[in-house]
Amino acid sequence: MSEANRLDGKVALVTGAGRGLGRAYALALARAGARVVVNDLGVQLDGSRPDGESAGAVVAEIRRGGGQALANTESVTDPAAVERMIEGTLALFHRLDILVNNAGIVRSRPLAEMSLTEWQAVLDVHLTGTFLCSRAAFRVMRDAGRGGRIINTTSGAAFAGPYPGSANYAAAKAGIIAMTRVVAVEGQPHGITCNAIAPLARTRMSEQFLAGQNDSALEPEAVAPIIVYLASDAAAAVSGVILRAARGELSTITTEAGSVFRSPSGQWTPEEVAAFIVQLARPAPH
Repeated sequence: MSEANRLDGKVALVTGAGRGLGRAYALALARAGARVVVNDLGVQLDGSRPDGESAGAVVAEIRRGGGQALANTESVTDPAAVERMIEGTLALFHRLDILVNNAGIVRSRPLAEMSLTEWQAVLDVHLTGTFLCSRAAFRVMRDAGRGGRIINTTSGAAFAGPYPGSANYAAAKAGIIAMTRVVAVEGQPHGITCNAIAPLARTRMSEQFLAGQNDSALEPEAVAPIIVYLASDAAAAVSGVILRAARGELSTITTEAGSVFRSPSGQWTPEEVAAFIVQLARPAPH
């Protein structure tokens, strides 16, 4: 690993780091030299029945490898709990350089049957949790004057093919893309970067979609080096970028307006709009 990608002396906080992608991120950051706070409630996929054990298991792995780590079982949805998590990080390690917002749950339901509780619970963890942790970390990084790295987690559900039952999840992940770009702009004067990754990996959350696929590029460990790079000094000039990582391939995700059309009559009529939409639907000539 090049010196620019090393994280010696840095402190990283990873939410949802007890299993899957978060665990892979925490272990990779530790191997790169960072001291790591492993946050995880140890909940089921829907956010229920926290056991508080998975964070400790990952910390034990890091320590067996010679690294330094702290287990944390606070909820990212609770402002007071997030502040306690940050305070605990600073009390032990005296700084915070890297935040990886990875915590998430799933409560799938078709829109017509989705309850407000199911809608809100997913937004609370994914979107509000990302906001609360980012806000707290941003303040610490800004006040310390050393810059920092905030890395968020989005999903293809926000920009690729939609699938039934994911309105709450897709809405939260789309909100994270928008927030990432705003935080990148606000962080620029302080040397704080903010990027997001949409990873395709074999986890509890993706199990139903990837069952039977044995591609090693789908393992969480294949995504972790991207997080290490984004957390490093080598990525100091990279901010506001949304990366898609899937099956060993990387791409950037952008949102841009298409070609501009003017109304033939100078003011759009319903009939002209209908003709415009039909024109957009036609396949491009070869």
